[in-house]
Amino acid sequence: MITIDDFRKVELRVATVKSAEPHPNADRLMVLRVDLGEEERQICAGIRNHYAPEDLIGKQIIVVANLETAKLRGLESQGMLLAASDDGRVIVLTPDKPVQPGAKIS
Repeated sequence: MITIDDFRKVELRVATVKSAEPHPNADRLMVLRVDLGEEERQICAGIRNHYAPEDLIGKQIIVVANLETAKLRGLESQGMLLAASDDGRVIVLTPDKPVQPGAKIS
């Protein structure tokens, strides 16, 4: 269990996917360029086997915006998208209605 204070440290934001392409060095990763309102970032996500790149462009997703940058198979990932999984499916979490990129999740 974590405390509410620990949970408050996690910054969840809405991002709009600007581009998506398969990671050149990883079979399961997709490289996304996302708009977070005041900035664009690159996120590497393990959704390549579940989404076609063209289906992600323009989609709004939920990201952990204050996660430390990580190198995944040679490329920087500057955040993490949220997704649900069951029975071998991976479903990217999205807002119910369109909102401004960068909107905080509370």
